[in-house]
Amino acid sequence: MIRYAGLSDRGLVRENNEDNWSADDSQGLFIVSDGVGGQLAGELASQIVVQALPVLLRERLAGIGDLSDVKASELIIGALCELSNRVRSEAKGEAGIEGLGATVVLALIRDASAMIAHMGDSRAYLLRGGKLRQLTNDHSIVQLLIERGEIAQKQAHTHPSRGQLTRSVGMAGEPLPEAQFVALEPGDRLLLCTDGLTGMLAHKRIHAILDGGLEPETACQRLIDKAKAAGGHDNITAVVIDFVPAPATAGTKRFSAHTTREGLT
Repeated sequence: MIRYAGLSDRGLVRENNEDNWSADDSQGLFIVSDGVGGQLAGELASQIVVQALPVLLRERLAGIGDLSDVKASELIIGALCELSNRVRSEAKGEAGIEGLGATVVLALIRDASAMIAHMGDSRAYLLRGGKLRQLTNDHSIVQLLIERGEIAQKQAHTHPSRGQLTRSVGMAGEPLPEAQFVALEPGDRLLLCTDGLTGMLAHKRIHAILDGGLEPETACQRLIDKAKAAGGHDNITAVVIDFVPAPATAGTKRFSAHTTREGLT
């Protein structure tokens, strides 16, 4: 059984909210997207991601019952590539939306299995047994510099190249999404979020909030409140998903949803 909630907030600096998120109970699909390319382009791109991707995944995964099947990751990557090419095509030659693009991070959950996929610097985390692990690796210039040893992790938040992506939905050239399989355990908690959260809060601060025994909606609100208290320099979106054992009773629904589309602005 899944319990989840999501909140999105424009933060304290940006005029608009270019983040979007969605949840599709019927697929066990959760998506977070952060638009890039300016206000109009960014908002449109992230909207396309959260609206079009569920349809693409439903079509492509219709014959897949087991997410551990290697075909599942291949089909999800294929869907993200198709989405990226579609977004780039829509922006081509259109005034006002040149540079249309977005990050994406998704969790697809079936039974006790999850597939995590992403492009860009929106992240997925797994809280298990009191330990928080970042599942995704940022597709960004700063991350490349860290991996090459040219800058330290602590320099990432202030580096001039912060926010510059190496991969995104709508990117020029060949899209390069990543996907990974995760076997879930009872009590696991997943977090999907944009860099408006991770750019404001350190790993240990996020860990403390997620591991504080809060219900998903309260945890989302606490994360956003703390990010705003730290400056709120960007739009902030958080989706918290709890994997809990289903009661052994007939007729129990697999998904129990409590969602909120927008946080306080």
